[in-house]
Amino acid sequence: MDLAGSGWYELLPPPAPARELSQSLTADWVVIGAGFAGLAAARRLTQLCPGDKIVLLEAQRVGWGAAGRKSGFMIDLPHDLSTEDYSGAAADDRKQIRMNRAAIRVAREAAEEYGLLEHLQACGKYHGATDGHGLAALRQFERHLDALGEPYASLNAAEMKEITGSSYYAGGTHTPGAAIIQPAAYVRGVGAGLARQVEIFENSPVLRIEPGRDHVVSTAKGKVTAPRIILTVNGHVESFGYFARRLLHVFTFASMTRELTAAELRTLGGSTEWALVPADPMGTTVRKIRPGRILVRNTFTYNPGMATSAAQVARMRRRHRRSFEARFPMLAGVELQYSWGGHLCLSLNAVPAFGEVEERIFAACCCNGLGTVKGTLHGTLIADLATNTPEPMLQDILAQPPPPKLYPEPLMTIGAHARLWWMHHRAGRDL
Repeated sequence: MDLAGSGWYELLPPPAPARELSQSLTADWVVIGAGFAGLAAARRLTQLCPGDKIVLLEAQRVGWGAAGRKSGFMIDLPHDLSTEDYSGAAADDRKQIRMNRAAIRVAREAAEEYGLLEHLQACGKYHGATDGHGLAALRQFERHLDALGEPYASLNAAEMKEITGSSYYAGGTHTPGAAIIQPAAYVRGVGAGLARQVEIFENSPVLRIEPGRDHVVSTAKGKVTAPRIILTVNGHVESFGYFARRLLHVFTFASMTRELTAAELRTLGGSTEWALVPADPMGTTVRKIRPGRILVRNTFTYNPGMATSAAQVARMRRRHRRSFEARFPMLAGVELQYSWGGHLCLSLNAVPAFGEVEERIFAACCCNGLGTVKGTLHGTLIADLATNTPEPMLQDILAQPPPPKLYPEPLMTIGAHARLWWMHHRAGRDL
């Protein structure tokens, strides 16, 4: 289970009491996991199979776990965390852009349907460089965008200060296609909207799946019998015996300030709201949100046990303090009110754990660090696959090779720690 709630979750009013599974049910579908992928899958099933009984099981509260712990970027452009400037091969990037934009459209449709547009804004994102190394990465990124025919604006240090209020950035690039969300509010809101058509049970972790003609899914207090299961549990798909030793479990960490006073906001200056990713993918992501808080997110750790600790979060909070004060020295005394870690799942070849893993058991997991867009897309497409609905993007995903096996231990752990150390070192001032 995750530790204390994210800042995003804590900003929301307390939810209604959880409805836990405490009985035996039958259903047409069981979706396990109510994050971006699970909610997208359940919503797509309501469209494709009207009248079917759909049960959605969530181990925690909706929005409490990994889905509500993200930075809140729904990014349309290439965003490969393993590269220096996010981009890859042009043909692959064009395909990924089409998919990412399809996911953003799905999210926007859900936001419109459930009255959540205040939590999703199509305002684009800034890439911020802090030194010559970062500027070189941005120029390379811009050349790649030119080749792709994608629009952007190149910004100098003065323009970046006008936007962020910070003199820390040597330059930047603005791309207009990203959407920005309040992740916990969006996920909780979609769950509340779906509850009119889907039976959602929270605080109901699945303990066992018994495959059969009708699969049996058991929790501590109840069970659901259904002919079809969709697993949307990201890295925890390994907990059910699928994709064993093929997934990398990584945590990243964020902190959010208390609400700034009117005087502090005047001292800071800049735009009312903005969202920035670093020029180097391992650097510090920063968001300024209404009515006046700042979020910083940085540092990736290899946690094969799929859990962090209070001590690890405390260490990252100290790093966030240094990153925050470097960018905003005029706010040096401002408290970081919330700090948290969130679980990411990666594969060595950056492909999802996706498909029919056993007869009538389907998985849409391993989002490779882009859970907002890829979770939304893959959740939608896994419902298409499970219902035999034709979709060209589905064929693109199925054509990819599966996640390869990890290296043997202790080489895997040693290599992962060494790789992350080098990538953080390379980020320099961007971190």
